[in-house]
Parts: sequence; C-alpha cells; structure tokens
Amino acid sequence: MIPHSFIDELLAKTDIVDVIDQYVPLKKGGANYMACCPFHKEKSPSFSVSPTKQFYHCFGCGAHGSAIGFVMEHQGLTFPEAVQILADRVGMKVPQDRNMQPENAAERAQRKQQQQTLETTVQTAAQFYAQQLKSSLPAMDYVRKRGLSPEIIAHYGIGYAPEGWTPLAQVFQPYPNGELIASGMVIDQEGKQYDRFRHRFMFPIRNLSGSVIGFGGRVLDDSKPKYLNSPDTPLFDKGKNLYGLYEARAAIKDAGRILVVEGYMDVVALAQFGVGYAVAALGTATTAEHIKLLMRQTDSIYFCFDGDIAGQKAAWRALENALPQLKDDKSLHFLFLPEQHDPDSFVREFGKARFEEALLHESKPLSRYFWDALTADLDLTTQEAKAELVKRATPLLNQITAPTLAFLLKQTLSEITGIDASNLAYLMGQAAPQRHITAKNYKLPRESFRQPETPTLVQKQIRTLLLNPAWAEYVVFPDYLRVQGDFACLLALADMYRAHGGISAAQAIEHFRDTPFASTIEYIFRNTMQSNDDLSEASEEKLKEFQDGMLKLVEMLKKEQINWLRQKGGNLSAEEKRLLVYLLSGK
Repeated sequence: MIPHSFIDELLAKTDIVDVIDQYVPLKKGGANYMACCPFHKEKSPSFSVSPTKQFYHCFGCGAHGSAIGFVMEHQGLTFPEAVQILADRVGMKVPQDRNMQPENAAERAQRKQQQQTLETTVQTAAQFYAQQLKSSLPAMDYVRKRGLSPEIIAHYGIGYAPEGWTPLAQVFQPYPNGELIASGMVIDQEGKQYDRFRHRFMFPIRNLSGSVIGFGGRVLDDSKPKYLNSPDTPLFDKGKNLYGLYEARAAIKDAGRILVVEGYMDVVALAQFGVGYAVAALGTATTAEHIKLLMRQTDSIYFCFDGDIAGQKAAWRALENALPQLKDDKSLHFLFLPEQHDPDSFVREFGKARFEEALLHESKPLSRYFWDALTADLDLTTQEAKAELVKRATPLLNQITAPTLAFLLKQTLSEITGIDASNLAYLMGQAAPQRHITAKNYKLPRESFRQPETPTLVQKQIRTLLLNPAWAEYVVFPDYLRVQGDFACLLALADMYRAHGGISAAQAIEHFRDTPFASTIEYIFRNTMQSNDDLSEASEEKLKEFQDGMLKLVEMLKKEQINWLRQKGGNLSAEEKRLLVYLLSGK
C-alpha cells in the first residue's frame, strides 16, 4: 500500500552505490562499480553497480535490481521492510495505508514503546528458560538423550520451562502484568493467570533481526499436545515466520539451499549433524508468506516430509500455497522419508552424508511431484481419467505466474491428455496461445543468463522504451486491436511513463513489482544490462528505428486480429464482421 510516488522519490534520493557499499565493498571499474557477487561464490568480480542507471547486475548468476531489491535480497527482508530501511537513511517517513488515519507523533512513540516493552519481556523469558535448562535434571537428561551439544543449545538458545503454574513470577514482578499477557507468555482465563509454557523444552523463535518474538515448547515425555506454540501477538505471526531461519542464514548462504522440515527438533537435530540450513513452520501448514520468505533466502528450496498420510497432506498443501509465488529462477523439491522416519531419526541413524544424498538425488522437483500427486489414482488409459486430470490441473496451473514453468506444465498436460495446446487453452478458460509471442515471453533460469535469447521485436521495443521514457508518446495501438502478452506489457510501460514523466528505469521496474508484467520487464532489463548496445543514446536514428518498430507491431497485431476473426468462422457478430472487412481492406 506504499504509494508509487513515494517509491519514486525514495529512489531519486537514494544512491545505490552508497547503499550496496555498506554491505559489499565496491571498487571503481570504468563507468560502473564492481565487486564479487554477494549472492553466489566467485573468485573474480562479476557484480556490477551502475550509478547512472541506479541498478545492480551480476553477470555470473543474473541477480539484479534496484536499491530496494538489493536490500530485500541481501538482508532477506520484505518490500515494506526494505523501503523502511532506505527511508530511514534519507530521512523520509513511509506513508501509512491510505485507508488509515495517519499516526501523530505521540501515537507513534507509544506504539514503538509498546513494541520494545514486549520484545524485552519475551527476551527476558528466553534468558530465564536458558538458565533453568542448566539446573533441571529432567531437562538435562532429555538433552543427553537427544545428543545435543552445548554449542547447538547455545546457537538456538534452547531452554526449559519449569513445572508449576507461575515459574515466570521468579523474574517478573508484578506477576502477572499486561506485557506478559500481551506477549502470550501468560494465559488469562476467567480471572486466573498462569504460565503458558510449563515443564517443556523451549525453542525461542527469532525474527530476521535476531530478536526473540515467540516460543515453541516440546514436552519431555508422551504428554499431549506434543508441541505448544506462542499465540499470534503484536510481535509474532506464525504464518509469516519460520523457526531457525535467523540461525540458519549463514549455512543457507554456504550451501546455496534451504530445507523446510516439520518439527523444531528436526531443525536442531539436523544442525547437530552438520545440516545447518533447515527451518520449520511454526505449528501450521507452509503458507504463501512462508514461500515468499523462503524465496528471498535462496534459489533452491527443499521440503522434507514424513512418508505417512499426514506428511503427504502437508506436502500438497505446501505445493498449493507455492504455486502463485513460483518464479522461473527458483526451484522447489519434495523429499518423502520412509514412514518409520522423520528427519531427526533419519539423520541420527544414517548420518549427514546419506541424508544429503537423499535430499539432492531422491527428492522430486515440483513439476514431477505435481503430476505424480494429481495422477496417482487415475487410469490415464481412459478418456474419463484424462478429462478428470484437466479438471484437477486447470485451477492449479492458472495460478502459476512464472511464465516458463507455466508454459512447460501446460505443455506436459497437453502431452498427457493428447489435447492440442490451442484447444487445451480454451478448455482451461484461456485464449489460444500466441505462439510467436509466447515462445519469447518467459523468464530464463539463471543458469542461462550468459546466453540470453534473441529478443523479439516487441521485446526490443520494451527494452528501448525502458531507457528512453520520452518515447512513450509513440506507443499507440488502435482501440480495435487485441493487445495482449508482451504487447500489453509495452503499452502498460508507455502508459506508466506518460503518467509519471521523468522517472528512471529502476523506478519503472519498482512500479511493476508484483504485477503480471514484472517478470517480463525484469527479464528484458536484465538482458539490456548484458547487452553492449547503448540504448540510452536517444539519437535521431534510434528514434526513427523505434517509430518504425511501432508501425511494424501495429501491422503484426492487425494480421493476428484477422487470423483470430477468421478462425471464429460463422460465429462472428455484426461488429466483428465489419472489423474484419475493415482490416482486410488494408486501411
């Protein structure tokens, strides 16, 4: 809900070189600044920062973006969090939601004070639990039984909540108080107050800054519930946080992957055996927000589930929530362990090497798991089963916005069912694919960034317009033409430039973040960064080339419109018949 006008002003006041140099030392190299890429391992610098374009680009792995994008990727933050950091640097105040009344200074100070008080409360509880672990014989027996080292206990801040109704009264006076209740540490039920966590092995849950925001508590025996989690509070939202992510960040960067498991002890046990890049959902299914958070950490995401029915259900739920978030340069894999094992027991019995062998070589990529799960109970030798598969797959495939993956999965459905792609598109409630456009309209995986595809004419026009905003006035399509795909992207970019004159390419890309055109514009701009052409040189010759390109695009759309109308045959309306005659006249 942050206005585009604010983002434009923020980026105009922000020097990307200064921002990145805070995290990665830059050296001048010609017109740009260079460094070894912080997003992948390399010996010679291929990470370039352009002070003129206010953009960064790695010629090795393809990482790219604006100052906002860099802070998000490097620090693992959300878009609003990255905006807040940059706004603080330049002394700007991030505007509130437009539907909300803005806070005054007193309200802001009060809210900040409340937040700090809750953080202090939860941190004090974490310290208390850590101290209690060392003095509790049952807890230390459990530690020895699970084979946890002092280093792992300290790394994760593991503690113990003593037996009794009010152990926290030892460190909080008065007991209870409002902060204990608001933070979820104390339950207030019908006038009676008592500690939420009692006689449990305690796992502090940290945010990305390292602050404790909640807890997971595990019983030491077979009592129920096995795990008890903090409730949602002003500090803690279980649908937006992952256990162990703060502790795993260095290991994730070194390994180049992240592993999602189901239990806190799975995370800790894996770390004990050298697999330090595991995290866990907080007593809930993997949510869409979790997927976004995971994708900000690394390109390779692995899910490891028990092989029982519950594990299968959890895996499918994770896949469903992942579909709308998928990107062509991210990969998701699913590993199912034998039914008698969870990650904790598996790594203890077979060790790190065997676990990682299973993870890397026996897990299923999302595409294979997708079709295996959808077809498990179908006899695809029958037409009825194929029809059922189309019915099941359609709502799922239509959620995928990653262009390449969506295209390939629909192609697979076409092959499985024997239905032609154009007919399948109609059955799925979509228009027949524009082949010569769609074939170029997807984001390449990072491994292919060194050899980008030759752009189509419309992609060349988008690329040129990105760096020459004033030429937006020449992007005009007649109203009677069907403008879709990359053509619609070109028109949207021109409309944006016409409405917001004088903004940079980096600002333009931020305008299209989280829109259907985001991947297309980023892909084209990425190839622009790799191109040796100086497209920003607005010469008369280049302008004439751009204008001629627009005329050619209009003619291309006219031919497509004629073909589309002809394919409808006798189903044309009177208005469509008049349009077809007009187009065939060549006017």
